[in-house]
Amino acid sequence: MDRAPGLSARLKLTLSYAAFLMLAGVLLLAAVWVFLLRYIPDRALILTPTNPAVFPVQSALLHVFAPRAAAVLAFLLVIGLVGGWFLAGRMLAPLTRITDATRMAETGSLSHRIRLPGRRDEFRELADAFDAMLTRLEAHVAEQQRFAANASHELRTPLAITQALLDVASKDGNHDAELIDRLHAVNVRAIDLTEALLLLSRTDQRTFAREPADMSLIAEEATETLVALAEARGVTIETSGEAASTIGSPALLLQMATNLIHNAVVHNRRGWGRVWVTTSVHPMTVMLSVENTGETLTPQLVATLDEPFQRGSTRIRADHPGVGLGLAIVSSIVRAHDGTLTLTPRDGGGLRVTVHLPRSECPLADDAQAMGAGPELGWVSSLR
Repeated sequence: MDRAPGLSARLKLTLSYAAFLMLAGVLLLAAVWVFLLRYIPDRALILTPTNPAVFPVQSALLHVFAPRAAAVLAFLLVIGLVGGWFLAGRMLAPLTRITDATRMAETGSLSHRIRLPGRRDEFRELADAFDAMLTRLEAHVAEQQRFAANASHELRTPLAITQALLDVASKDGNHDAELIDRLHAVNVRAIDLTEALLLLSRTDQRTFAREPADMSLIAEEATETLVALAEARGVTIETSGEAASTIGSPALLLQMATNLIHNAVVHNRRGWGRVWVTTSVHPMTVMLSVENTGETLTPQLVATLDEPFQRGSTRIRADHPGVGLGLAIVSSIVRAHDGTLTLTPRDGGGLRVTVHLPRSECPLADDAQAMGAGPELGWVSSLR
């Protein structure tokens, strides 16, 4: 939820401590005035002619007392601010650890625990409750991942056998060709679905090795694999950008880019559709953008497109129906690489997908030049 910026809890506590300390100082000085200074006469008195004695007058005491009182109040203000800031930091330190754990859980990392030491108080009760919730969530997610992985493995064998039987039947002269083709298409779709579920499960577990990767080269490779499909559908793919180095699994990142470009080609205008693939570098991230023409999409529909098996009715194609996991796999890969995925409908129809991934500290400039990324680490092409 977007909120307007405000004062931090630590600063509020610091100001409160300083204000109370200043109030205590003012009350103390007021007590000195009420119970002491107001009884001092405002002019000198001589007690006896032989032994004169002069009492200090009220105005003289006030002249001496006022600057000292102001200095004391200033000292209390400094002590209140510095000490209050330190005490507030010590008091809110457990809350900072809880907030950090919450943000880690928000990114999908459920294995982290707060484990706040010390005796029980409000903060530690909150931390223990949050740890217990993370434990239950992690167990539930792990159970779902195991089920998806086991189901995918179990389905691969019978589907492979069915595929082999269909291949044998198709070579036999005595068969219904149309029925065989329909069964073959259904079986291929089931195999694709099984492989997609298995990939989705493996991605969610983050059990892959990380290494440097250049998103510009990955996007170019993914584009080249889909040139035939784009030509068959009359879609033009325009690619441009610069070397964009990140850290991750090149295979998974290639799968991500392929899914995005495939969706952009399939869900497009036949004969005159266009797809724009762009990479760019930002101070902390690298960006891959895939934009395509197509039918007008509502923000409500776009917000659900990265959910598993979620497809808008206007985006289903009879010749390439897919399995409903393309963008779900993309979203899972992006999360596994600590990135962000943004889906935005285009004003003239179609979709714009933007992926931001952490920028690598060691750019692959030499590799990009060696593999033909173009001058100044840029690459521009148009494929039809």
